[in-house]
Amino acid sequence: MTVELKLDATVRTDQGKGASRRLRRAKQIPGIIYGAGKDPVSLTFDEEQVLRLMREEAFFSQLLDVKVKGKRTERVILKDLQRHPFKPLVTHMDLLRIRAGEKMRQHVPIHFLNQEDAKGVKLEGGLVHHDLIELEVECLPENLPAAIDVDIAELGLGESIHLSDITPPEGVVFPGLDPESDHDPVLVSIHQPRKVVEEDEEAAAEEAAGETEAEGSAEEGSASEEAEGGEDEAKRDEG
Repeated sequence: MTVELKLDATVRTDQGKGASRRLRRAKQIPGIIYGAGKDPVSLTFDEEQVLRLMREEAFFSQLLDVKVKGKRTERVILKDLQRHPFKPLVTHMDLLRIRAGEKMRQHVPIHFLNQEDAKGVKLEGGLVHHDLIELEVECLPENLPAAIDVDIAELGLGESIHLSDITPPEGVVFPGLDPESDHDPVLVSIHQPRKVVEEDEEAAAEEAAGETEAEGSAEEGSASEEAEGGEDEAKRDEG
């Protein structure tokens, strides 16, 4: 089901790095709306509202209704969010307009279900490894899923789930699955813990070393017997 979030904005007229710094000091975030055959519009957003929305997983993948002051509401998706390199600050946002009735592509999160109860974990002591945490989907805006659910309850140790193993929601396709090629990415798998693997490797190495040592001892014993036999024969010849 599509999740809809709302965001307020104001048209921004001043441009440049100096203007952006002033906005950030005023707890405002600069951004831009573009796409759908319309001119791009520079905007400012309230930092507190953006930070609050960022706590929602849906903010990064779902439709946003942006109410621009003095203008009509724009339906968009977040395309890029720039952050300060070492401070917990958002420095800029890029928003892409969405056209009603036109298919769109977007990355949505994967929700892995029953991870602790998976057969390979609960019964076989394995660990879950997430090969992917999001998937690209193609659909109409109204069919955009909030997430793709993948149930791994029956997944055993050494097994994996590929993209072709899951069924997309109605009205949704996975562009990453190409029927004309062998490209079929792994979503999740269950492996033995690294410690167990290392212990198995050490045991195998010790076993191999023991076999080599035993073979060496046997060869030394055989050589010793041959040497003793040679000495006895030499003594008999002297006698």
